[in-house]
Amino acid sequence: MKEHKGMRPHDVVILLEIINLEDQAWHNKDLAYRLLISTSEVSESLNRSKIAGLVNGTKTKVNKLAFLDFLEKGLPYVYPASPGPITRGIPTAHSAPPLNEKITQDIALVWPDAMGTIRGQAITPLHKNVPRAAAMDSELHKLLAMVDALRVGDAREKQLGLSMLREKFNYAS
Repeated sequence: MKEHKGMRPHDVVILLEIINLEDQAWHNKDLAYRLLISTSEVSESLNRSKIAGLVNGTKTKVNKLAFLDFLEKGLPYVYPASPGPITRGIPTAHSAPPLNEKITQDIALVWPDAMGTIRGQAITPLHKNVPRAAAMDSELHKLLAMVDALRVGDAREKQLGLSMLREKFNYAS
C-alpha cells in the first residue's frame, strides 16, 4: 500500500457515492463510471480513506461516524470554498435541493457548467466532474449540495446541511 500523503477533495465525492449506493454491490469500476473518475484514482482514494479510518478494512463500507466528524470539523478548513464571479451553472449548497426547500437567498451558488440551468456565484466543486456526475444522479447531487453548505455556508446553513447529512447517514442528532 502506498504511503498516505493526505486526503484529496475527490475522496469526499467517492465516499459520498458509496453512501449513496447504500447496500448495493459495487466495484471500483462502477464508482469510476458513475463519478467520471479513473478506476486507478478510485482505488488510490479508497486506500487513503482506509488509512484515515473512513472506510472499513475491505474498503466497501464508509465509517459514517468518522466521516461525519471529518465533514463537520475538517472539511471547511481543508477544502474551503469562496463564492466567485457570477456564471451559469448547476445549483449547489443552499441553492439546490434539499437545502433550497428550507433556505432562501438572493444570490444562488453554482458549480460552473455551460449546461447549467441558473446563474449564480461560482463555487469550485470538489472534483472537476462533479457537475456532470450530479446531473446524472439527483441523490448524489443532494449529498454534494449538503457538503457544499458545510464548505461555504453561514452558521445556519452549515447546521442544516450537517443535520441533513446525519439523517441521510442514519445518525440523527
